[in-house]
Amino acid sequence: MIPSLRLTRRGFIQMGALAFGGSVLSDLLRSEARAGSPATEKRSVILLVQKGGPSQLDMWDMKPEAPVEYRGEFSSIASNIPGYRVCELMPKLAQMCDKLAILRTVYHTMMDHGEGMHIAMTGYAPIRNIRASGQQAPSLGSIVSKELGWRAGLPGYIAVQREIGFGKSAYLGIAHDPFETFGYPTSDSFRVRNLGASDGVNPTREANRRAMLERFDTLRRDADTSGAIGAMDTFRRQAFDLATSPQVQEAFDLSKEDPATRERYGRKSNAGQSMLLARRLVERGARFVTVATDYDKPWDSHDDNFTAHRLNIPGYDHTVSALLEDMETRGLLENTLVIISGEFGRTPRINAKAGRDHWPTCYTTVMVGGGVKRGIILGTSDSLGELPKERPISIQDVYATMYHQLGIDYTKSYLNEANRPVQIINYGEPITEIL
Repeated sequence: MIPSLRLTRRGFIQMGALAFGGSVLSDLLRSEARAGSPATEKRSVILLVQKGGPSQLDMWDMKPEAPVEYRGEFSSIASNIPGYRVCELMPKLAQMCDKLAILRTVYHTMMDHGEGMHIAMTGYAPIRNIRASGQQAPSLGSIVSKELGWRAGLPGYIAVQREIGFGKSAYLGIAHDPFETFGYPTSDSFRVRNLGASDGVNPTREANRRAMLERFDTLRRDADTSGAIGAMDTFRRQAFDLATSPQVQEAFDLSKEDPATRERYGRKSNAGQSMLLARRLVERGARFVTVATDYDKPWDSHDDNFTAHRLNIPGYDHTVSALLEDMETRGLLENTLVIISGEFGRTPRINAKAGRDHWPTCYTTVMVGGGVKRGIILGTSDSLGELPKERPISIQDVYATMYHQLGIDYTKSYLNEANRPVQIINYGEPITEIL
């Protein structure tokens, strides 16, 4: 049975925020987001999703003093933050904790993978059957695309390989669906679809085709009073530029990377090479990039949790640390917010199959860079890791923080398919302790 989580909306804000004045601070944050700034204009997001849900108790929130049916098989090691310990299988990340904001009390109430992924990718709990109705709110990346648009010739929202799940635009329109790279970045023949001219089409013919389209569209625009054709022109022009720009093609070309760098990310790891591609993209101007961090076994470890995590965690430690080290060396962490999480965590109590089941009640999300404070361990779970003991953090708080750091007013509303206003985030506020 899942323990009941009884929390007031802002009942556990720490004393520092209260001393400032909660309502004053939230108003200030909102007005800052509306105003934007040169700093927020430069920012990007990389969202690393551990689909299926990793075990927080076997990675970031270990309970060595708990009974064996809770603490599991792994030992802990010291991190470079005094007094904080992580899983023994994470030696590289253990020495990078002083760069991270580790949020150990994130929660929502969605137990199913579909519902959990929906709230993880949109910030909204589904209000109808997810299998029957599909996606009900725009994804985080679609909101970023809508609010901030393309930059440096790159789409506002890019999904390395494929869209993760509930990562589309819903009622915002297909222009804000992710640009998907498809393919496997580990392959020597990896090439992003739809970049470059079609086979057999030389540059002169491509230029002539574009000139003809522009002349034809001029005639149609003269007769259009709705503005729809103008919007379509913008979308088509962006797509044309994407398909023909050498600079854009270079951004997606992993063969341009130094072989040693590719090896550091894991040359045979799709997760690692996908993270490397994400770094290339934000370095060249992409605003929002998603990566599914899949390794040897599913994170969804209902059976034999420890075998799965023993296989997965070393790859996770290797690839995520490579990304963060590389971005730090290149000066990219200042303006790039990296968010690392699953759609939920795993049950503290180990089941009869040596597995852990779904647990959205208290799990860990890691945020790095993008103006977020470093070396923060925020939130404490109870002795068994079942419930937040200090400073519960809703998943919407995480995303309100993300939008704020991008200069997006998270209280803004759009009209949905029923012509009703829906806020970007209808619950939650920026996490003041990490700003």
